[in-house]
Amino acid sequence: MSKTLTLDGVRWPRILSFFSGIGMMAASILTMRHYFLANFPENIFEGSFCDISAFFNCDSSAFSVISQVMGIPLGFFGIIVGALVALGALFPSESFERTNSFIAFFNILGVIALFAYSVFFMGSLCLLCTGYYLFSLLSVFLFLKYGIGRDKRISLIRFFQPSLKMLVTFACITAFGAYGMIQYHDAKKDAQAAVSLRIIKQFRALPEVSNPSIISPYWTVRATEYFEDAPIQVIEFSDFLCPDCLFLTQEFDKLKEEFAGKINIAFQFFPLEGRCNPVALEKDLHPGACELAFIAAYDPAQFVTIHDEIFANFNEARRPEWRQELAMKYGVEQALSDPVTHDIVSSIANTGMEYERTSDEFTYGIRSTPTMIINGRMIIGTLPYEHMRAIFQDLVDEYEGRSQFIEQWVPRKARKIKR
Repeated sequence: MSKTLTLDGVRWPRILSFFSGIGMMAASILTMRHYFLANFPENIFEGSFCDISAFFNCDSSAFSVISQVMGIPLGFFGIIVGALVALGALFPSESFERTNSFIAFFNILGVIALFAYSVFFMGSLCLLCTGYYLFSLLSVFLFLKYGIGRDKRISLIRFFQPSLKMLVTFACITAFGAYGMIQYHDAKKDAQAAVSLRIIKQFRALPEVSNPSIISPYWTVRATEYFEDAPIQVIEFSDFLCPDCLFLTQEFDKLKEEFAGKINIAFQFFPLEGRCNPVALEKDLHPGACELAFIAAYDPAQFVTIHDEIFANFNEARRPEWRQELAMKYGVEQALSDPVTHDIVSSIANTGMEYERTSDEFTYGIRSTPTMIINGRMIIGTLPYEHMRAIFQDLVDEYEGRSQFIEQWVPRKARKIKR
């Protein structure tokens, strides 16, 4: 038999194949971990922060519709594929190599599809996913160059000669694992109600902070004339090009309907770009964020409309041409050069310096987006809808003099879990 990837002793291609499988597994495990941290945090201090830039971030992927299938994170399938590649290198056989070649071929098609969707539709790229993509490319390259049947005239045929018995076995193992993953996902989702009890207690235990010296006059939700008169008062330090801010905006869209007439949300401009925000920890994280802030701030009467349009076109908003078109559409072209508007945005952003540092690593308390001050307590990052809803309902009950909110609102099953 001619030389193959795994059947010709321990050679460097076989070793590389083993490590490509291990790499695929490691990247997939990290991707799954991030998915669950982002969507189902266990406490108020835990969440997702994987936003390297407006383009390179994993948060967009974790919150996207392609992050899971029927409750199964895509990383699960990556673990299976990586494990098969690694096991095929450790326990080689002709049928195993042919089957892995077949799987590697369709895996790389899936990789190409996910990469294209991420870049061209979502406008972002997850570095954890990219690790999986690269190890998958290495794996399929090794099968292509060193795998069984590479000397055939039509070499692609060899990718379609798997062992049916192995395929069925692997499919059954994957199905059992997928069922378990669905159960785990559903349990994490159901547990959010019980976790909400802990979230409320942790929120109440947070140290109280004062509102910034300048509360932004740009409100996305207004229930009362004076900010402090609403039962729920949210100051949202936000950036129009921040993926987590997009997620939070989508959460607020649901919450503002449920708590209509009881919530004020002030949009505190905090672009992570040095051009208008000297407080920003990373000065060039989101190029173009200042321009979007200027456009939104120029005409207060149009702020909410422009705010909503920017987030509705989150990927397009990164393009300078789109921002120019947006300014022209609303007749606010002067915003890009108006010193008064620039001063307003910078003054609001500068309020981030008013808060004490929350760790030795960072200079200021407000250092990233989103950061919320909810009724005098600071939350850095995002929270799932269930957690935000629980906090908001607790604040409304306190405002209206009601008690025992937890017993009234949390489902009985969740209370049993807690006990």
